[in-house]
Amino acid sequence: MNAPDKRPFPRTFEEFLDWFATENDCLQYLEWVRWPAGFVCPKCAGREGWRTGRGLWHCRGCGHQASVTAGSVFEDSRKPLRLWFHVMWLMMAQKTGLSAKNLCDTYGFGSYQTAWGWLQKLRSVMVRRGRERLTGRVEIDESYVGGQQEGKRGRGAEGKTRVLVAVEGDAKQTLGRVRFRCVETIDQATIETFVGDYVEPGTTLVTDGLSVYSNLGSLGYKHQPHVVTSNGEAALRQLEHVHLVISLLKRWLGGTHQGAVTPSHLQAYLDEYAFRFNRRLSQHRGKLFYRLMQQAVSQRPPAIKALYKSKPQPVVEA
Repeated sequence: MNAPDKRPFPRTFEEFLDWFATENDCLQYLEWVRWPAGFVCPKCAGREGWRTGRGLWHCRGCGHQASVTAGSVFEDSRKPLRLWFHVMWLMMAQKTGLSAKNLCDTYGFGSYQTAWGWLQKLRSVMVRRGRERLTGRVEIDESYVGGQQEGKRGRGAEGKTRVLVAVEGDAKQTLGRVRFRCVETIDQATIETFVGDYVEPGTTLVTDGLSVYSNLGSLGYKHQPHVVTSNGEAALRQLEHVHLVISLLKRWLGGTHQGAVTPSHLQAYLDEYAFRFNRRLSQHRGKLFYRLMQQAVSQRPPAIKALYKSKPQPVVEA
């Protein structure tokens, strides 16, 4: 791996090709990302060992042989690491993301389902457990996400997925981090659980006048409700950050993914959008690749078969 100044990520695609020219380059990088201070045995936490001819790490203390890919996105994959690295770079390099059809067309995957499964495995590790909760001023609103359907629009729209959205935003029009959660119903208990998981107590919460938000002030938050029907444009301006994020999210789902996201897998796409949005100011796309790589080696994704069958659940804070 050619990284002369020991930066954690390549800045350009040319550097990417230089860093990861061989399978061994990729293996060394994974080892460095997973064990930045040197090998750590997953069984006894011993720090002395050596790499065997089969590419495993042999612990001097307990004799356990560990693979750097064990418990990661890459475990049991029959495809070379170089292909995984290229897919991850492409997924992060494109600001609008990557659809399974794009991946099939670009890398010639044998089936759409295989390409979709790879992307879903990567999406499943994009939420870092124990991440910091939102602070400062946070706008909260709910939206209904789904394909084009006839009938009632907005709250109560049938056939759409209910999504709660929280956005940091100050009076200077500066957008901060975002959080999303798919929910079955929008009631007081659901709202309070969402806020408790994702927003630090003491934070100023800005919401509309819906009654489900009425108890937030008693939970240690500075609640500022704004009744849209009575205050009109003034109330809407107080929630413009969260409304902007909802609009951008729907545009992304309708553009990159052609509105083809099923309700049972929507949470995974929301996690990807949050991952991208929260890192949108990064000067180098390679940094997103590096962050995704860190999470890909530290979190075990569901098996692809489980991804096809199960409904992903939002990750709550540890």
